[in-house]
Amino acid sequence: MRAVLARWVDPFVVTLFAVLVLGLLAPVPAGAQRVVEVVADLAVTVLFLVYGMRLSTREVWAGLRNVRLQGAILASTYVVFPLLGFLVAWAVAPLVGAGLAAGVLFLSVLPSTVQSSVAFTSVARGNVAGAICGATVSNVLGMLVTPLLVLWLLSDAAGAAPGDAGEVVGGLGGLRTVLLQLLVPFVVGQLLQPWVGGWVRARRWLTLGVDRGTILVVVFGAVAAASSAGVWASVSGWAVVAVLGVSAVMLAVMLAATWWGGAALRLPHEDRVALLMCGSKKSLATGLPMASVLLPVAVAGVVAVPVIVFHQLQLMVCAVLARRLALRA
Repeated sequence: MRAVLARWVDPFVVTLFAVLVLGLLAPVPAGAQRVVEVVADLAVTVLFLVYGMRLSTREVWAGLRNVRLQGAILASTYVVFPLLGFLVAWAVAPLVGAGLAAGVLFLSVLPSTVQSSVAFTSVARGNVAGAICGATVSNVLGMLVTPLLVLWLLSDAAGAAPGDAGEVVGGLGGLRTVLLQLLVPFVVGQLLQPWVGGWVRARRWLTLGVDRGTILVVVFGAVAAASSAGVWASVSGWAVVAVLGVSAVMLAVMLAATWWGGAALRLPHEDRVALLMCGSKKSLATGLPMASVLLPVAVAGVVAVPVIVFHQLQLMVCAVLARRLALRA
C-alpha cells in the first residue's frame, strides 16, 4: 500500500495543493503581497540563471534549430488552442454567461507560460533547451499576436480599435519582462556555463529544488493576488465550478493533442515532453496584464476568472504528469 501511494502521490503535488488553499483562504495585506511578487520575480530570475548555467550552448542551438518542435509548439499555442477556445466559448456561453465565455476565448489566445512549462519539462526529463526556446518565442510573438486576436475575436468586449496606445504599451511592457526577467539571466548563465556547467549538471537536486520552489512561489502569489483583488467575489460559486469543468475539458484535449500530435510528427520522447508542457499551457503572468490593458475594467475582472482557474488546474495536473513521465524515463 505504501509503495502504491509513493508511486501515485507526489509530496510536491500535496504541497502545491496546500499552497493553493492557503492563497485562497489566507488574506495577504497589500504590503506583504508586494513582497510575495518580488520574491516570485527573483525566483523566476534565478530559475533561468540556473538553466543557463546547466545547459550547454550546443543544446541551446539544437533547441532553436529543432524546426518541427518549435513549429508544433507555435501551432498548438496560436492555432489549435484558439480554435478549441472559440468552439468551447460558443458552446458554454448559455451555461456560464457571455462574460465568462469571453474569458474562455481570451484564455485560448494567450501565449504559453514560460517558467512552469520549462520547470515541468525539466522535472519530466524532457528537452529543456527546446522548451526554453519554444516558450520564449511563444511569449515574444504573443506580445503582437495575442492583442490582435483579442481585438479581432473579442471586439465587442474590448471596446478598442487596433493600434490603441494601450495595446502598444502592454506589448512593450510584456516584451521588457521577457527580456529582463527571463532572457538576460539565461544569457548570463550561458556565459558562466563553461566554468560552472559541469558542477550544476552534477547536482540535479539544485535544479529540481529551484524548479519546484519557483512553481510554489508563483502559484501562491497568483492566487493571493486574485483573492486580494476580489476576483472570486465577482462570480457565483456555481460559475466557478462550471469554469473549472470547462477548463478541465480544454486541458485534457490539449494534453492529448500535443502528446499524440508529437507522436504523429515522430518527435523523440524528450521533444514530446517539451511539446506537451509548452503547447498545453497558457500564461497567467501575460494574460492578466493584457486583460487590464485591452479590456474595460468591468469586463477584465470577469474575463480573468477562466485564466486564473485554468492556470491553477494546469499546474496541478502537469505536476502529476511530470512525476509520471520522470518515473518512466
